[in-house]
Amino acid sequence: MSHFLLVISGPTAVGKTALAIELAKRYDTVILSADSRQVFREMAIGTAKPSQEEMQGVKHFFIDHVSIHDRPVYDAAQFEKEAISLLEELFKVHDVVIMAGGSGLYANAVLNGLDDMPEIPDKIREGLTKELQEKGLDFLLQELHEKDPLYYDKVDRGNPRRVQRALEVIRHTGKAFSDFHTGEPKQRPFKVIHIGLERDRDELYDRINKRMDTMLNQGLEEEAKALYPYRALNALQTVGYKEIFEFMENAYSRDEMIEKLKQHSRQYAKRQMTWLKKDGTIKWFHPEGQKDILEYLAKNLEGSL
Repeated sequence: MSHFLLVISGPTAVGKTALAIELAKRYDTVILSADSRQVFREMAIGTAKPSQEEMQGVKHFFIDHVSIHDRPVYDAAQFEKEAISLLEELFKVHDVVIMAGGSGLYANAVLNGLDDMPEIPDKIREGLTKELQEKGLDFLLQELHEKDPLYYDKVDRGNPRRVQRALEVIRHTGKAFSDFHTGEPKQRPFKVIHIGLERDRDELYDRINKRMDTMLNQGLEEEAKALYPYRALNALQTVGYKEIFEFMENAYSRDEMIEKLKQHSRQYAKRQMTWLKKDGTIKWFHPEGQKDILEYLAKNLEGSL
């Protein structure tokens, strides 16, 4: 009997969580969260973690999984290792397991594997985080362009974590980050069905804006203020927290902060879609088109169970 990993991808605020939970109940299964921020216990409101009520009793893995203070820093390589090991156990009980989340790198790590990368000393990682804070992303991009133009052309240049990760490897090894990429996918002992969720841009952006208002009403500012002493940590170099940290440092007014939170979230969603649309294996649906989604799954999944 075949085992299936049903992957649900899409940009922030598109509706992945709700669909994943509905499908988990339909197939009596569990969900792996492929989200590089929900994995951290200390980051709740700003990462839009589903509440216990929203989970509706469905078991979720990799939410509140580690601390921002843990060393080494949790990353996609560790996620790959733990997720593959967990899936081996889950498939003894479930024919279908669901993986949902907006972190394309985390999902790709499980689907295709990552190339082996060297361990990075904390000193190098912390030094780059400090440079990013003090000198900005453009400064790091200039170095990446000089030292690894091949990866510079491929990387999401609006994503500071990706840029920083490449420079960590370059500075530690003296080699180009792209030299470590074989591009050969690993074989997995399960079949994959990968669906993507998308909405019209105006519809998605309206949802993003409203969700940010909800987060602020839920106490996002207070959550960020509690995390301010740890703002140099890599986990907190992300949309939803950086803008509030900068506001606390009097970089701009509160109204400007709110506008930047929304603007940067919309830009993040656009980058997510750009990444995902490069993957020709994803079948795209509107989140509310559940009839079409279920018909597609019936054709590709249920006939093999």
